[in-house]
Amino acid sequence: MIKTTLAGRLGYSLMYAMLAVCGFCALYPLVQVIAASFSSSRAISSGEVYLWPVEFTVLNYHILLKDGAILGALKNTVIVTVFGTLFNITATVLAAYPLSKPRLMGRNSLLMVITFTMLFTGGLIPHFILIKTLGLMNTYWALWLPALISTYNMFVMKTYFEGLPVEVEESASMDGAGDWTVLTKIILPLSKPMLAALSLFYAVYWWNSYFNVLIYISSARKATMMLKLYQMLQGMNDKLQNLDTAVVSVNDIPTPEGLKAAAIFIALLPILCFYPFLQKHFVKGVLIGSVKG
Repeated sequence: MIKTTLAGRLGYSLMYAMLAVCGFCALYPLVQVIAASFSSSRAISSGEVYLWPVEFTVLNYHILLKDGAILGALKNTVIVTVFGTLFNITATVLAAYPLSKPRLMGRNSLLMVITFTMLFTGGLIPHFILIKTLGLMNTYWALWLPALISTYNMFVMKTYFEGLPVEVEESASMDGAGDWTVLTKIILPLSKPMLAALSLFYAVYWWNSYFNVLIYISSARKATMMLKLYQMLQGMNDKLQNLDTAVVSVNDIPTPEGLKAAAIFIALLPILCFYPFLQKHFVKGVLIGSVKG
């Protein structure tokens, strides 16, 4: 057993105290939002809500969910996130694997061209004209195709492939396996931590994206959760003015802050549920993929 000195114990104590303070500062806004979403309008207006709900109520969630618009937007967000992540991972793997092989003809030139796309872009207007010319307006392909691959994530995956043992591929090739068999049967099973990490990156991007949806999706039936949340935050006062007073009592009319807190929590809940199950692979994949060798 390694004995630590007094200075070492003090250093560890100070480090843990600093981590605790940073963790509290990061979690407090989220906890307060959750508490406000379950608190009464009187408690929110008077500033009594801090770490737990005051005068517990689910009125805010009832108002948000009663018309089904939020659930419809949530379904659209799941569709965009699942298929977008699947397309991203497929394109990233298919680009990173051949670029990780020195035998690829023109490899350096391809890497230079790909790196150029990280530094320069055409801008929003040419991008909009291209999407409109291709006839992709008001379709999810307007979201998926332009963001089919992340250059940075592709380079991270390429670095990970380069760090895998070459002997494994050589032995498989000697047994008659082709590149496609080696990729699907050997490389991908060994790359589960990296695939999980990049999948989480892509999924969070798709889940939180709203600007491209705002520009290219005009149908309210295809709106995603973040776009619906954005529209809701913009028109919250109109929603309260049109609220049926038969649903709530006169003394408990919901406030915009309570409805906003409930909408934010609904949008964050799926990510909060899935992230703990991917955290182990996420940390391992990032650490392995960021260092070559």
